Amino acid sequence: MRQSLCAILLLMGALLLAGCGADQAVKKGDRFFALGEYYDASVQYKKAYSQTPAKERTLRGQRAMKMAECYRRLNYTQRAIAAYNNAIRYRQQDSLTYLYLGQQLMKNGNYKDAARTFQTALDSALANHLSADIVRLVRTGLRSAQQAPGWKQQGSAYTVRRENFFNSRRADYSPMLAGDQFDQLYFTSTRNQAQGDELSGITGTKNADIFYAQKDEKGKWQKPQTIESGLNSEQDEGACSFTPDGRTMYLTQCLTDPDYPRFATIATSGRSDAAWGKPTELKLSRDTLSSYAHPAVSPDGEWLYFTSDMPGGLGGLDLWRARLTSSGVGAVENLGPAINTPGDEEFPTFRPNGDLYFSSNGHEGMGGLDIYIAKPDTTQRSGWRIEHPGYPLNSQGDDFGMTFEGRLNRGYFASNRGDGKGWDHIYSFENPEIVQTVKGWVYEQEAYELPQAVVRMVGNDGTNLKLSVRGDGSFTQEIKPGVDYVLMASCKGFLNHQEQLRVEPVTESTEYVLQFPLASITAPVLIDNIFYDFDRATLRPESTVALDELVELLKENPNVTIELSAHCDYKGSAEYNKRLAQRRAEAVVAYLIEKGIEKERLSPVGYGKEKPKTIRRKLTEQYPFLKEGDILTEEFVLKLKPEEQEICNQLNRRTEFIVLRTTYGLFDQQGHLKNPPKPRPIVEEQEQPVGDELF
Repeated sequence: MRQSLCAILLLMGALLLAGCGADQAVKKGDRFFALGEYYDASVQYKKAYSQTPAKERTLRGQRAMKMAECYRRLNYTQRAIAAYNNAIRYRQQDSLTYLYLGQQLMKNGNYKDAARTFQTALDSALANHLSADIVRLVRTGLRSAQQAPGWKQQGSAYTVRRENFFNSRRADYSPMLAGDQFDQLYFTSTRNQAQGDELSGITGTKNADIFYAQKDEKGKWQKPQTIESGLNSEQDEGACSFTPDGRTMYLTQCLTDPDYPRFATIATSGRSDAAWGKPTELKLSRDTLSSYAHPAVSPDGEWLYFTSDMPGGLGGLDLWRARLTSSGVGAVENLGPAINTPGDEEFPTFRPNGDLYFSSNGHEGMGGLDIYIAKPDTTQRSGWRIEHPGYPLNSQGDDFGMTFEGRLNRGYFASNRGDGKGWDHIYSFENPEIVQTVKGWVYEQEAYELPQAVVRMVGNDGTNLKLSVRGDGSFTQEIKPGVDYVLMASCKGFLNHQEQLRVEPVTESTEYVLQFPLASITAPVLIDNIFYDFDRATLRPESTVALDELVELLKENPNVTIELSAHCDYKGSAEYNKRLAQRRAEAVVAYLIEKGIEKERLSPVGYGKEKPKTIRRKLTEQYPFLKEGDILTEEFVLKLKPEEQEICNQLNRRTEFIVLRTTYGLFDQQGHLKNPPKPRPIVEEQEQPVGDELF
């Protein structure tokens, strides 16, 4: 009898202790959950659930619900489904349980079960008069479950491949191509090489860092590397985007605070000497209780797009944008109901043609976050036309974070499809559509690229664009078949240069390459490939190509006058060389006049050997024995090796021009502008320029 009584007392004590332990675990879990640390919260809730007796049905149901909410946020889909089903079994479901369970079943590819669950959720929502936003999400889920099998069977032109070379055993996501040749890939990862030793209470893994991979000279990707600068810290960094010139990075940061929830913020990092600096927070508003994440810079560099749960949205996370100006960030604006839904819209990114790609769980999709394309469309009231690119770009899992290899419809994205732990991995994609592009290079003649230049492109289809030039002096723009384009490059301190392009229909993607060498207004400009008969001033026929280019340049810049000069090497008498040089300069001027250039704009001068060439830095790359600033005088040349002397003599034998004035023909005899600008009429609404008005 005494033994039985002791056993009962011990059992009651164990149950009492277990109950106390479970209660303590729930309290700890609640604290973690309030801070957004869902992994740590799930551990505590699971502990409490396992210590709760089966007969305590209400408590087990409540704790199952808490577990489900954590697992849903952690992308532990299978565990979330089981936990929601347990909550329902113990009759502890709430008004959103069937909605969330349906969404988890979609992510698991159980479309039939998802459809039945969404129908139950819809009946319940209508019976209990839930909000219109909830009803909309349920109806969207039901339609998605009904349509997803058909989308998967139908497929699309996309091909998708998991790129394990970039992936680790943890999460890898938000890839972003960079570099003038798209030979760098930045991405976010929680792999073991991330900084810091502690594991995140949110994910149970390390806090994320930004990593990058680089292609070698043969175009092969090298092993991903950490970024050894102040960019990363022991806290979360990721989901980056770059300005068109590649000099500024926008990224997401999550700062740790042990007492408050962690709100994501957007920060900027500048590049100096090929290294990224420590990020600085970008203030988008005075609201400090909202998250700001996933920055994306528009192709023209004028807008910053991002995701936020700030007040004024349409529910969940919305896409917003703010104008980027020289004085800072302008006011933020919501992208509106065509894009945003009562669900979550995240990870905006741009294709260079202006199409906005984003991910959402509030539009009809295949499960989780699906990728959508928002194309600018003036015929739509919202200004956008939304497209779902189908399977296999989208899947039952989360699909997000697109990045493109230039104008081509190929690149990389992230997805957690098929991963039991819900971790994201990097995939490549390609859609073999025919894309025609023009690539141009803007540079100073005899010198380097001009990234500060601007290119205007107009077409007879109404195109009128201002194109940004990258750091290497290049630009790329998509073009259309059957259209005639005119492109003009301009830069302060240089003459304009114009090229024309006729785009013909093609059967495969084609890139046209144009050169825009800009002539300096302040430095002598070499006219390359000008040839004369030996010891005479007669122009040889092969000179016409270069001379015709000079004719076009002068026609494109009709207010410019130039001094056209000819030079010789030191051989021969100074008087003879000067007379020969003068005749040669006059021969070039005569050719230009014959081609329609006004005589008053041209001043022929023969310098002979009076002005030996001064070496500019670009030439030192071709001739390493020369240094920038060397002057090829007779004394300098005679100190060189015989083969080097001949090179210098060739450089001295040249024809070049220098700009004298840029105001020819602008003023009348009284000094007044011939065509002064007309005052702009005052109207209520500014009329937009028509497409065939050039620059």
